[in-house]
Amino acid sequence: MKKIIIIILSLILLSIVGILTVNFYVVLSTKSRIISIDEAKDLTDVDCILVLGAGVYGNKPRPMLEDRILTGIELYNNGVAKKIIMSGDHGQEDYDEVNVMKSYAIDEGINSSDIFMDHAGFSTYDSIYRLKEIFEVDKVVIVTQEYHLYRALYIAKELEIEAYGVSANLRDYPGQFKREVREILARDKDLVKVIFKPSSTYVGETIPVTGDGNITNDK
Repeated sequence: MKKIIIIILSLILLSIVGILTVNFYVVLSTKSRIISIDEAKDLTDVDCILVLGAGVYGNKPRPMLEDRILTGIELYNNGVAKKIIMSGDHGQEDYDEVNVMKSYAIDEGINSSDIFMDHAGFSTYDSIYRLKEIFEVDKVVIVTQEYHLYRALYIAKELEIEAYGVSANLRDYPGQFKREVREILARDKDLVKVIFKPSSTYVGETIPVTGDGNITNDK
């Protein structure tokens, strides 16, 4: 019995070490790609700004999502890229992140034709995969909170997209410790996922980001 307990504890310890090792690898391998807005202004030939979804209350973005949208707008207004892709969950008729995101940006003065919506950005992996395969993006600035940027940038790197990240940490967010813990496991999951590179949940016709964003409107 004692030997069995030792074996079980050893396996648990090895699992924890493995999980944390992968986590640190993902963070350290992408940290240099997180830049400031001023640094982003020096980039050239950026195809678009990608704003990742983060939840809505009815027709209003949650605080984390609002900060991502505002950061994306600031990058756009500073000439970092001429197009924005709003990627999020629109899997149900009564839950629609992307139209809320686009409407918010339009209200802030962004031209509708410069805003694309990715209605099938159900996960970080889906959003990044579709960025390349659907929207034909080669170079991007990704906007989300810093804890989430590492994983997004790692996925982009493994999918051969030149990506940079700008943090949307504009305030403190309740429940952040739980998010940080979940993100450790998510980094491990997506590291395995990019090895096999499965298709995103939905794959349709290409929508080049060089075109008119209104083609993605559904209302």
